[in-house]
Amino acid sequence: MKLDLSNLKKEASREGYGRALVKLGEKNKEVVALCCDLTDSTRVELFKKKFPERFIEIGVAEQNMAGIAAGLAMLGKIPFMSSYAVFSPGRNWDQIRVSICYNNVDVKIQGAHAGISVGRDGATHQALEDIAITRVLPNMTVLVPCDSIQAEKATIASASKKGPVYIRLSRTKTPLFTDYNTPFKIGKADIYRSGSDVCIISCGTMVYESLIAADDLAREGIKATVMNCHSIKPIDNDTISSMARKCGAVVTAEEHQINGGLGGAVAEVLGKSCPVPIEMVGVLDTFGESGEPEELIKKYGCTSKEIISSVKAVLKRKR
Repeated sequence: MKLDLSNLKKEASREGYGRALVKLGEKNKEVVALCCDLTDSTRVELFKKKFPERFIEIGVAEQNMAGIAAGLAMLGKIPFMSSYAVFSPGRNWDQIRVSICYNNVDVKIQGAHAGISVGRDGATHQALEDIAITRVLPNMTVLVPCDSIQAEKATIASASKKGPVYIRLSRTKTPLFTDYNTPFKIGKADIYRSGSDVCIISCGTMVYESLIAADDLAREGIKATVMNCHSIKPIDNDTISSMARKCGAVVTAEEHQINGGLGGAVAEVLGKSCPVPIEMVGVLDTFGESGEPEELIKKYGCTSKEIISSVKAVLKRKR
């Protein structure tokens, strides 16, 4: 699969979530939306305007939102609850664990404004731990789409997925490099570039950076596979293992803490099925700070530059 990276439009992945909510609301009257005073930022505003009778404004009370969403799901509704990721699943993790995951109810959780690229809002609003705290929960599905079109697909797919689903989305506009024909299936990773030297496994905003890195590496004669692992849980054990066997070395890339995120999930897979040298690109066990998104992404090492360096490091270990 070859993706065109030239002259790309940019759009925040949360826009795809907003579009998908409206589409779901039109098809299924059981779909409802909840938000914590952030309808515009999370793009739930689109659903609110179209279906005001199916929208609930909770206010700044994320714990209450999780409990109410669980109750609605037990009554047969399909609730989509939305907030910034630092607040949900951040502040309401206990309610998500007990009310939603323990009961295995059909609540879909949007964690918006995730990652270091949130920008000026600073460390308190930059969710860098949310993949780790959601993927550990029994019954939880964890999705990290790479752009707004894939976010739309992930949101629509989540409505048909039984049980809790967490969808991680970004604030900043990012390149729109997939289209409506690009494959997407929960639990199935997708190969966007094929190579035999190293496999770069990424999610979210880092998929684009991985593709840029692969192009630059190709000019140096290094052939990289690029895998979009948008489904962190359930993770695609078979594709990850087969690509690791083919390439003999793996680099993971995520806009998240190195600890407990995509890199940890991939390492768990490889440790059982195909141990190979692995390097991880992401935030190195630190909090963020205020700044412009582009500045922060560079400072905290979430660019193609760090991916290229990690590829070269893992190839030395492979040899």
